[in-house]
Amino acid sequence: MKKLTLFISAAFILNACTEKIDFDASGNFEADEVIVSAEQNGVLLSYKVQEGQQLKAGEDIGQIDVKVVELQKEQTEASIAALSEKTVKPNDQTELVRRQLEVQKSQLAQQQREKIRTENLVKADAATRKQLDDINASIDQLRKQIAVTEQQLNVNTYNTNTQNRSILSEKAPMEKAAAQLQEQINKGQIINPINGTVLTNYALKGEMQVIGKPLYKIANTETLDLKAYITGTQLSEIKIGQEVKVRIDNGKDHYKEYPGKIIWISDKSEFSPKTIQTKDERANLVYAIKVKVKNDGYLKIGMYGEVIFNDK
Repeated sequence: MKKLTLFISAAFILNACTEKIDFDASGNFEADEVIVSAEQNGVLLSYKVQEGQQLKAGEDIGQIDVKVVELQKEQTEASIAALSEKTVKPNDQTELVRRQLEVQKSQLAQQQREKIRTENLVKADAATRKQLDDINASIDQLRKQIAVTEQQLNVNTYNTNTQNRSILSEKAPMEKAAAQLQEQINKGQIINPINGTVLTNYALKGEMQVIGKPLYKIANTETLDLKAYITGTQLSEIKIGQEVKVRIDNGKDHYKEYPGKIIWISDKSEFSPKTIQTKDERANLVYAIKVKVKNDGYLKIGMYGEVIFNDK
């Protein structure tokens, strides 16, 4: 009788030890979480974020006070507008020189006609040689005066253009400075980067914000990734893109099942986390995989899930 009792006890223990796990891998659901931080310093003037709130990419959800930067931009734009008033236009002196040149050229043309007439008179003995020499001297003098006047006009024009170029050369850097200030103004507006659910809120309206300070954490929970672990012997059973079955607990001894797809398989082994069960629990080294699952609202980040490669 004693031997029979020991045999039955041993049978129960053996049966318990050899009970088969009916899934291939297990892990926890996760999602790519994005922490949205302040990109400008200032008081949070408006802010409409609550935990659990659904936000869309590109949605305007807040404004940081950037009045000081706006004033700096206005000052820069005013300085750009003032540059045109500093430029030099042809002044009265330059215009006077130009008119003087026109008079001198007219006088030269008149003297050249007079020279021709005097040369004819000299040939007819109706004028003296001295009269012709005087006219030639006058023509030579006028040509020298015209040369000096043209040089003076060119110098005035060059100086004016050089001065204007020097003034206007300041315009491009000032426009870049204005563009940089506008970029800082834009960063005062808080724009949500992705479609998703607000997981954690860190800020309140009226608080002082600094660049890099977290405002809220958001994640796209429409699809979640189940990060599970498999043994090396299971690697030959799976591939990227493979359709698998994922299940979560649904009451006592019941499960809720979802279709899933393997999207990533680690190429490096790692030591098995204590909380992870695999098909071969004796294995010390495992490989991480990710299974993408469409969320129907019941799946939560951090929730435990199981993967089945083939129907059991």
